[in-house]
Amino acid sequence: MKTLYIECNMGAAGDMLMAALSELTDKEAFLAKMNEIAPEGVKVSLEEAEKCGVMGTHARVVINGEEEHSHDHHHDHEHHHDHEHEHHHDHDHEHHHHHHADLTGITEMIQAMDISDNVKSHALAVYQSIAEAEAFVHGRDITEIHFHEVGTKDAVADVVGVCLLMDMIKADKVVVSPVALGYGEVRCAHGILPVPAPATAYLIKDMPAYAGEIRGELLTPTGAALLKHFADEFSYMPLMKTENTGYGMGTKNFRFANCVRAFLGESF
Repeated sequence: MKTLYIECNMGAAGDMLMAALSELTDKEAFLAKMNEIAPEGVKVSLEEAEKCGVMGTHARVVINGEEEHSHDHHHDHEHHHDHEHEHHHDHDHEHHHHHHADLTGITEMIQAMDISDNVKSHALAVYQSIAEAEAFVHGRDITEIHFHEVGTKDAVADVVGVCLLMDMIKADKVVVSPVALGYGEVRCAHGILPVPAPATAYLIKDMPAYAGEIRGELLTPTGAALLKHFADEFSYMPLMKTENTGYGMGTKNFRFANCVRAFLGESF
């Protein structure tokens, strides 16, 4: 059975997942498609990156010539509340004057893309779960939720990119490891919040997770929503014959290699 195993010893964010998965398939074809369908002004690139002596890929999303980060996981980010991108950033979730969007706006943006209905349905389901988490946390109806970071065009690119890659890889089964969350606090538009951020805490319901040894936010809401959506099960690596391994790097440096690792092969 064609099996994809995603190892989240350093948490996960949309950009890290996109980078790791891109190493398991035709990177050039993926990049060409992403830049064809990306929202206006958005350019996606995959760059070589090194963590603790290990080479991998960093997914870079640029909007109108500027990297909108400060929201990555594992990056030094500003949590804008639903930040997404820099994984392992120090999520300084502060406000960026970003484009805010509601679920209707995001839905229209994704529906307008030249991608298969299958990829669209996955991307929309991921955003639906993020919106539900935000609605719960803020005590609002889902129609009243406005995304900050996760609503920005670069985050849309992360979500759609991961959904497109999953469609290209076409694994029969997706297994995700227990997920490291980090610990401590993170700053967001609303103030200082505990890690995992409340939206992430909502999304990890029924997902095996642990704090780990890193102070800071390792799992972003977008990363949590993507893992939960695609995982057929949460477990340690199954008995499998690996054919390819992908490393998706964050930007921050820790004692541990700041990456999401993905294994593709045959399980028994």
